[in-house]
Amino acid sequence: MLEIRNLQARYGDSQALFGIDIDVKAQGGVALLGRNGAGKSTLLKSLLDAGPQSSGQIRLDGRALDGLSTEARARLGLALVPEDRRIFTTLTVRQNLELAWHAGTPGSARMSVDHVCALFPLLKDLLDRLGYQLSGGQQQLVAVARGLMASPRLLLLDEPAEGLAPKVAQDLARQVGEARHKLGLTVLVAEQSIAYARQCTEYVYLLDSGVLVFQGDWAAFDAQPALKTRYLAV
Repeated sequence: MLEIRNLQARYGDSQALFGIDIDVKAQGGVALLGRNGAGKSTLLKSLLDAGPQSSGQIRLDGRALDGLSTEARARLGLALVPEDRRIFTTLTVRQNLELAWHAGTPGSARMSVDHVCALFPLLKDLLDRLGYQLSGGQQQLVAVARGLMASPRLLLLDEPAEGLAPKVAQDLARQVGEARHKLGLTVLVAEQSIAYARQCTEYVYLLDSGVLVFQGDWAAFDAQPALKTRYLAV
């Protein structure tokens, strides 16, 4: 579904990604692991042309994304849930969710608020709350649900466990995994938390200083315990 070849990305004179090759299969779940500063967020933003200067080939279902604006890429079915969530604090949860309809592909079916609440039951009691009244875990839940409202084909999650209590993060990961299978969704998760990423993905790419240092399934990752010590330990 998603093919990335020789992706280079930079911010001004500082290069952040070096020749990245990644494949994400339709309805697959892929984890992009790495420490802070490894290049995970840069990679996700490059897919949407949303910040870094990038070069290389990015194809979605065989269609090259070169030259397409961020808006056009979103219309093709890419949705990014950013690390800082970006909930509109003066709008209600319902209004935050409904805004995402504007990012959908023209003519495609859009997800209803009731449908997304069925996927994430805790949302139902939050719909009338304003964004600033939410806890960090609740904001992250709304951000993920909002990402689904435009019925994307590929959901990009940037550090969804950041700042969350372990139990809250695990519950959210489980719900994302369930939603993924119910919707036939493809997910690419950028994370430091192995525990979170493992629950909603099957395949792993590991980044270090903008370079891919490992790729394989979770069994292959677990078979090399030195990877955690060398590239993920703080």
